[in-house]
Amino acid sequence: MTQTPYAWMGGRAALDRLTEVFYRQVHKDPVLAPVFAEAGPDHPHHVAIWLAEVFGGPAEYSAHHGGHAHMATMHLGRGITEKQRRRWITLLMDAADEAELPNDPEFRAVFAYYIEWGTRMALLYSGPNPPAPSADVPVPKWGWNQTPPWEPGN
Repeated sequence: MTQTPYAWMGGRAALDRLTEVFYRQVHKDPVLAPVFAEAGPDHPHHVAIWLAEVFGGPAEYSAHHGGHAHMATMHLGRGITEKQRRRWITLLMDAADEAELPNDPEFRAVFAYYIEWGTRMALLYSGPNPPAPSADVPVPKWGWNQTPPWEPGN
């Protein structure tokens, strides 16, 4: 059986490295620093827990942090711009390289697919007419979709 993207990338340790590298850059970035100025020191850890669940890891965000409804609520009224969204993607992809996440095309495609979708959802929830966050909406689950990872012998 093929591993989940979560296991493929190295699990929680990989996501902790990713979010540490990413938020270290965010706080120095003139476009994104204002967006995260009030984020607490545990913010990178919470994002790692969210991403773990999205990519097939433990459902810890749903169990202990309010699930999708909480994540959606955190974006309400923030007025995220397209420039900020694009900068977020750029810094996160750079952080994926620095944190040494797998760079095989299949994993990076799945990772980029979620990041593109997720940032567009952040725009939607942070905009002027957001949908009402619902406790009935589960945390999205991202898998291999059409292209499972290449493994020797396949």
